[in-house]
Amino acid sequence: MLSNPASLRKRLTCIVAALVLLVAAQSIFAIELPLTLEQAWQIAEDANPTLKAAQASLAAAQGQVTDSRGLLWNNPHLSADGLRRMVPNPSAGDDTQREWRAQVSQQIEIAGQQGYRRAAAEQDLAAIQESVEEARRLVRAEVEKRFVRVLSLQVRVAMEQELVTLIRENVNIARKRFEAGEDTKLDHNLAEVELGRAINQLEVAREQLLRARAELAAMLQLQAEALPEVEGSLFTNGPSPYTLERLLAMASDRPRLRALDLREQAARSRLGLERAAAYPDVTVGLFAGREGPVQGRERIVGLSVSLPLPLFRRNAAGIGRAGTELTHAQIERQTVIRDTRASVMTLWQQLGSVHKRVNRLEELVLQRLRENQRLSTAAYRAGEISLTQLLLATRQVLDTRREVLEAMTELALTRVELEQTAGWVGPQ
Repeated sequence: MLSNPASLRKRLTCIVAALVLLVAAQSIFAIELPLTLEQAWQIAEDANPTLKAAQASLAAAQGQVTDSRGLLWNNPHLSADGLRRMVPNPSAGDDTQREWRAQVSQQIEIAGQQGYRRAAAEQDLAAIQESVEEARRLVRAEVEKRFVRVLSLQVRVAMEQELVTLIRENVNIARKRFEAGEDTKLDHNLAEVELGRAINQLEVAREQLLRARAELAAMLQLQAEALPEVEGSLFTNGPSPYTLERLLAMASDRPRLRALDLREQAARSRLGLERAAAYPDVTVGLFAGREGPVQGRERIVGLSVSLPLPLFRRNAAGIGRAGTELTHAQIERQTVIRDTRASVMTLWQQLGSVHKRVNRLEELVLQRLRENQRLSTAAYRAGEISLTQLLLATRQVLDTRREVLEAMTELALTRVELEQTAGWVGPQ
């Protein structure tokens, strides 16, 4: 028995509405979640236009490989002729003779051009595939750099907000002590000035965070307003997952160098192709036809061979261009190898220096300053020190925390650049 159509439509409407609400709820929930680096990488790989443009170039190279894998490079040529001949006949008027001829011809390369062409096409395709992988890694590195900047500024804003709260508490204490006659007007004004400076630093940090979020959102092809807070760590404890020797070994086999090596091989194959093109192609034809009067019609079948004589042009221009392309490819590859090795060694030394600076600031300086701030706050509230001494201790802690944060940010950015330069592939 069929259901009532009105009841069925109502039921379908309820189901569709429930699905829409479920999708919307999942979208809102996903937006509200903190954005991790792995999620940012995934979004960038799915939406980044630079990576899409690199991937789009694969189609042309794949088509070139398909063409080069044919049995012969040139297509056969088919020709046909039809002729009507009027032959005078004094006894019976003009005789009409219909004649025809058809021919199939094929141009054949005799110097191995097809092998050179196929090798060059396959090497070009492999080079583009390596270039796509290099573009993917560059996108990931740029996303991580912008992610680190946003994460650093989020910590900076939280730190400045904490300072504003602390100074505001001190201002309230200073106001009460001034009203009670325990502090001077100078101490009260000094506290208000410090509060204004702290609020100004907080606003500056928020503005920088807005710009950094906009840059990260642009990299992910998202609206800046829709970008959630990022979640991660600027500094990771523990031993380094790689050594300088391992990085140098990986740098010599990174996708960019593999792509340059394949381009050099393709240029060498094209040079061989141009040299082989100096040899003429043989054209072989097979033809058949009918000629003559109706009473004595002749059937013609034949084979034709033609060979151009390379007397005046020997493809010198093509050979010269291919040789120049090969030289440029060799120079570029050697330059990149040299520059990559030098960059890896420089960044490795810089990474070690910044790492030592972070440890020194965090373990030796910052811990003692935090203890001084805690003692100074307790002493000020007990009336044992002046407001000036308290603000000095607070300012020292703040400046040192900023230095530590800047050093951690520099350390993270240096690590990202080092891994990208060396072609290091960590956990995916």
